Amino acid sequence: MKILITGAKGFIGKNLIAELRNQGFTDLMEYDVASTSEDLDSYTRECEFVFHLAGINRPENQEDFMTGNFGFTSLLLESLKKYDNKAPIVLTSSTQAILENPYGLSKKACEELITQYGVATGASVFIYRLPNVFGKWCLPHYNSAVATFCNNIANDLPVHVHDPNKELHLVYIDDVILSFIGKLTPAIASLRSKPELAEPIYPLYTKKLGAIVELLYQFKESRNTLQTPDMSDAFIKKLYSTYLSYLPKDRFNYSLKMNSNHQGSFTEFLKSTHSGQVSINVSKPHSIKGNHWHHTKAEKFLIVSGQGVIRFRKAGTDEIIEYFVSGDKSEVVDIPAGYTHHIENLGETDMVTVIWASEVFDKKNPDTFISKV
Repeated sequence: MKILITGAKGFIGKNLIAELRNQGFTDLMEYDVASTSEDLDSYTRECEFVFHLAGINRPENQEDFMTGNFGFTSLLLESLKKYDNKAPIVLTSSTQAILENPYGLSKKACEELITQYGVATGASVFIYRLPNVFGKWCLPHYNSAVATFCNNIANDLPVHVHDPNKELHLVYIDDVILSFIGKLTPAIASLRSKPELAEPIYPLYTKKLGAIVELLYQFKESRNTLQTPDMSDAFIKKLYSTYLSYLPKDRFNYSLKMNSNHQGSFTEFLKSTHSGQVSINVSKPHSIKGNHWHHTKAEKFLIVSGQGVIRFRKAGTDEIIEYFVSGDKSEVVDIPAGYTHHIENLGETDMVTVIWASEVFDKKNPDTFISKV
């Protein structure tokens, strides 16, 4: 399918093109500000589907809203008419189309124009009144508060929130693109939408500005606390991914505190209120680490390098259970509550163990009791 994308180098355009290519679409006609009228003529003659994303959000003069939005839409439709091309069209409008401001009026005019075009030509038209869209590759300091907040916090720049209680209605870029690409299905493309029936993007998130900024600062601080965000919350998961995309190129990495002694080292890696803790344990050759048990805390050991043995003894018994482990085989050993245990490095090189614990270590209530195996 030959697909025309206007506004190809914009935030939504870049994400759409990337996913179209991921899904195997290769004949993409990318139209943007650097394109020519000859390009538009050629593309509208041959295209089989149109994603009309181009528009102006922050012109120097308010009159340019109508010129850039309504004016270019007129040129696009006239060019399609010229070649009697009835390719389906997806138009990105805005929830501001119901407002009496220059931007909203220009978007409303585009909706009316393209609806009239669909009625007159029989072409399928899909109009999306998008709220605030957030996600990777969005330009900060332009028309997205989330992009600006992410960029500034990730880069140690000040953030100004005039009204923390102001609510934003938000959709995530991947959800937008998924809905867009769904319109490429022939059965769906045979339908025509109208402005009053414009398809909303789901899920729609309603969040206060202050709450968003607070979350972003938590993400930033997580490198120190090691606390991972609550990934069971879809909005938090998407916002965290967005935040990371704004990290400076020289700050992708960060250091962890390694607790070392003659036996090796122990380094906390990740902590989660909901999912426990992940740590990295390094045992020197022939060292024994552990010799303790837990009331409730459960653990999982995975040796990724070296070889050794994990020994257990149930409280109140003399029987010793042994599990020989090696980095040469991916095998997890569960550490049940009520069993004192230790791990011994049987090799001549360091043994590295990934340890998951069912709860974050609490110094006031460690649930760890010394007892030799």
